[in-house]
Amino acid sequence: MAAAKTEEVILLDFWPSGFGMRARIALAEKQVKYEYREEDIFNKNDFLLQMNPVHKKIPVLVHNGKPVCESLIIVEYIDQVWNETSPLLPSDPYERAQARFWADYIDKKLYEPGKRIGFTKGEEHEQGKKDYIEILKTLEGQLGNKSYFGGESFGFVDIALIPFYCWFHTNEIFGNIKIESECPKLIAWAKRCMEKESVAKSLPDENKIYEYACFLRKKFGIE
Repeated sequence: MAAAKTEEVILLDFWPSGFGMRARIALAEKQVKYEYREEDIFNKNDFLLQMNPVHKKIPVLVHNGKPVCESLIIVEYIDQVWNETSPLLPSDPYERAQARFWADYIDKKLYEPGKRIGFTKGEEHEQGKKDYIEILKTLEGQLGNKSYFGGESFGFVDIALIPFYCWFHTNEIFGNIKIESECPKLIAWAKRCMEKESVAKSLPDENKIYEYACFLRKKFGIE
């Protein structure tokens, strides 16, 4: 049974966070009404620390007072609780395991090279660029000629990866790279995802992301 729409759902989030975007997209796919609370990650409030005392970070989904932490776990939780529409994980056990594998791959591999492109210099910066493109090419290979990672339906792996797309513009500038020329099928997939209202309304404008990244570079003395 799907959860009643009258139940209290709160998302503790921070607008540029790709991890928070995952939760936003999943909630939009399921048409769940929720309260969005923007958090100051540089000055964390008591409620966030209470809801996520272990990692002390966003996103946190608070459902009827009970917190669920870590973005992929949140997406799975949303899929299981609001299960009457738009399934995100495959029903087949093997396909579900594969979806979890690739979402985990994205989590473990893609964030750090992107961070090195924007916030390091010299050899570390150059290695970050190389690793970033290599990982995107691996993901493009997994996508193949499919519309989405799971086939014809938008799902779990798509939600795991698509938030990184709004950072592509920033990484291209800081890294002097051209992602579309390296991974044309992946960019076509991203544009296909962006046609979905759940994605388009959940991802910030790429220029706003770039401005935020420039702010961070100045804050941490990269420039």
